[in-house]
Amino acid sequence: MSKTRKTFTPEFKAQVVLQLLREETTVNELAATHQISPVVIGRWKTQFQERAFEVFKKGPSDAEQVLVEKEDQIAELERKVGQLTIEVDWMKKKSRELRGR
Repeated sequence: MSKTRKTFTPEFKAQVVLQLLREETTVNELAATHQISPVVIGRWKTQFQERAFEVFKKGPSDAEQVLVEKEDQIAELERKVGQLTIEVDWMKKKSRELRGR
């Protein structure tokens, strides 16, 4: 019998951790409610607390910075494709003119 691993969205994980931090319920109650191991919830809580400072960071996050760099790279490549398209069209036109002489 093979077990399939459940995957949870970041939003769901944050919701569960916030419920735990608000002390609305215990870890065991949350685990039973959502059918998740208490160990997993504890791991989520630890990750949440370790990364909480990122919320207050000034400037773009690492992921946002990578996204901006990728967007810039895509824009540069699109400019190059546009320029090369213009050059190819010009060369085709000149080639036809030379063959016509």
